Amino acid sequence: MDQLQTKTFERELIALIPHLRAFARSLCGDATSADDLAQEAVAKAWASRASYQMGTNMKAWTFMILRNQFYSEKRRSWRSVGLDQETAERTLVANTNFDGAIALDDLRQAMQMLPESQREALILVGAGGFSYEEAAEVIGVAVGTVKSRVSRARNDLVRIFETGDYVRDGQPVGEAMASMLKTLERLAA
Repeated sequence: MDQLQTKTFERELIALIPHLRAFARSLCGDATSADDLAQEAVAKAWASRASYQMGTNMKAWTFMILRNQFYSEKRRSWRSVGLDQETAERTLVANTNFDGAIALDDLRQAMQMLPESQREALILVGAGGFSYEEAAEVIGVAVGTVKSRVSRARNDLVRIFETGDYVRDGQPVGEAMASMLKTLERLAA
C-alpha cells in the first residue's frame, strides 16, 4: 500500500468510527464495553490495512472485523468479572426528557429480547443504514436470510410492544438513554 492509499485508508477508517461505535453498542448493550470493542476493531483494521483491497466496501470489512471480535470476546467472557449491580445502581445520570428516555429504554429492552441474529440484522439495516446486501456480507449469510431476520425482528418488536411482554433489566434509564441518544444523533448526522 503506497502513501496515498494509506492516507485514503486512514481517512475512510476514521469516518467509519461513529458507525462502528454504534454497531458495537448495539451488540454489547454496554457503552464502555462497546467503546472498547470499537477501538479494538479499528486497531485490527489498521493493523490489517495491507490485506484490505482498495475500492471494496470498507464499511462491510470493518463491521466484519468488529463482529468477529465481539464473538471472540464472547467466547472468552466466562473469565471476566461481572458488573457490581449496587455500584451501577448508585450511578445517577440526569435526563430532562423522561418520556423520550423511557420510550427509548423500552425499545432497548425489547430489542434485547430478540434473538441475537435478528437483533444484529435489524440494527445493521435499520440503524446502521446498510443495504440488505451489505448486511448479508457483514453477517456472512444470504440476502434472503437478512430480509427474513429483519422482517421477523420487526414483527416480534410489534408483538412485544403490543403485549408489553418484556422484562425490565433494572438499569438506570438515564445511563442507557444517554448512550443511545448519542448513537442516534451520530446516525442522523
